[in-house]
Amino acid sequence: MRRWLVIPGVVLGLVIASAVSVVYCKHESRKLFAQLQRQQLVADELAIEWGRLRLEESSLATHGRIENKALSQLKMRSPGPETTVIVSQ
Repeated sequence: MRRWLVIPGVVLGLVIASAVSVVYCKHESRKLFAQLQRQQLVADELAIEWGRLRLEESSLATHGRIENKALSQLKMRSPGPETTVIVSQ
């Protein structure tokens, strides 16, 4: 074959291969971006849930609530002055 026909054929093949690789990279980039957005939504939902749980924990751990539970469920009471001992150094 003639040399002047081979070189354009090789260049054409390289251009086509380059175009296909650009399309493939763009497609992968879009897939990864969509996955990133989904993961960010999940992270936002988890952050909201974490905030709710922290709020619930703080409301369950208030002193008044703990005292009421100790009195009603455990039948606990505060010690009187006659049973209190003060230790000094």
